[in-house]
Amino acid sequence: MKIKRAFLIAAFIIVSVIALLYGVDPQWFGRTFLNLPQLDPNIAHILRAVMCLYLALGLFWLYSAFNQKYRNVAVLTTMIFSGGLVTGRIISYFNEGQPAPLLIFYIAAEFALTPLAYWVFTLEE
Repeated sequence: MKIKRAFLIAAFIIVSVIALLYGVDPQWFGRTFLNLPQLDPNIAHILRAVMCLYLALGLFWLYSAFNQKYRNVAVLTTMIFSGGLVTGRIISYFNEGQPAPLLIFYIAAEFALTPLAYWVFTLEE
């Protein structure tokens, strides 16, 4: 149980940092990490929505770390979350080409996280 709790707390911290990087100041994020001098307002809108989606899931994971009733479901959602993201990123990689270095890092991290989340999910309570 301690591994699942620690995993969910770590998932909360990591996804919260990423969310805040995306959404607090999308213009700064675009300039700093994506080499974009100016973001279209629609992209800023999407990044802020993604920020709140990530924060909502992260808060669920944090809550579930301390509530055994939801712990397995929360770990399962981390696997679905990272698996869905990496699948979309891989499709985009082959359709649009290589993205910014930070997004390549995200591909690697999400690719590694998906089987790790599965392993944590299969652990006994």
